[in-house]
Amino acid sequence: MRHKLLVTVWIAAAAFVLAAPLAAKSNFPERIALPDNFRPEGIAIGKQATFYVGSIPTGAIYRGNLRTGEGSVYIQGAAGRAATGIELDHGRLYVAGGGTGKGFVYSARTGELLASHTFFTPTAPGQTFVNDVVVARGGAYFTDSVRPFLYRVSGGEVTAIPLTGDIVYGPGNNANGIDATPNGKTLIIVQTNVGKLFTVDRKTGVTREIKLNEPVVNGDGILLDGKTLYVVQNRDNKVAVVLLARDLRSATVTMHITDTDFDVPTTIDEFGNRLYAVNARFRPAGTPPETQYWLAKSDKAKGKGRGRR
Repeated sequence: MRHKLLVTVWIAAAAFVLAAPLAAKSNFPERIALPDNFRPEGIAIGKQATFYVGSIPTGAIYRGNLRTGEGSVYIQGAAGRAATGIELDHGRLYVAGGGTGKGFVYSARTGELLASHTFFTPTAPGQTFVNDVVVARGGAYFTDSVRPFLYRVSGGEVTAIPLTGDIVYGPGNNANGIDATPNGKTLIIVQTNVGKLFTVDRKTGVTREIKLNEPVVNGDGILLDGKTLYVVQNRDNKVAVVLLARDLRSATVTMHITDTDFDVPTTIDEFGNRLYAVNARFRPAGTPPETQYWLAKSDKAKGKGRGRR
């Protein structure tokens, strides 16, 4: 009996020792390196831990794996393209085209460019900035941080929907990050320069301010998870956790997630209980550009407890 007991104990101990390194290998890396000089902005994450990150100046798309941290440039950049916000939906990548005034649609499976939509043709820099995109109820909706319009792409047709109601455009970046309620009927946007949130009627463009207990200035990418809205405050290097009222007329900033790996995060997406932020590392004009970029992983919060410090 004693011999059998010792054998059993030895087997259990060996299993534990062998399992420990395997578990360690399955941990998701805290930081995921992106190519040098990539100048990233938007991110979209698929079900198999595959992520896509766009390059602002070239429109290139990098594809990698959250579990291994490995990846490569999947879609090459090209003249006349740019990539800011990204949305992955039913095997397609919808990409906001920044200062090009365009939106692009790629096959996530092959990387093929399926469509290019022109929303506004600028004749000088700064006249448009197509910033972010969400897919809701069969249409893709793009924000413009310079022009007070929401651009809808549905069935290959483009509709420019004027933003009216409570939102007032001013100097700087205006409408930026965008997401949709689970039923797809209502859109939510953040106005960067004043730190306000708005609901948007996707059909009419009428906006209604969501009253906040404090502004989310420098709000960039947003992520809606139930009644919790995550708002990336880029130059403040934090993510506001916002609890929305049931009627979406008011909301409360309950906490902020901070991380030593944040360096001007712009957009986020989720995978399980993890949030992944893209560090754009914006610098004042004239400052030599930084060459290294990465994704930063943080734990998701539901509006309670403390942020990661």
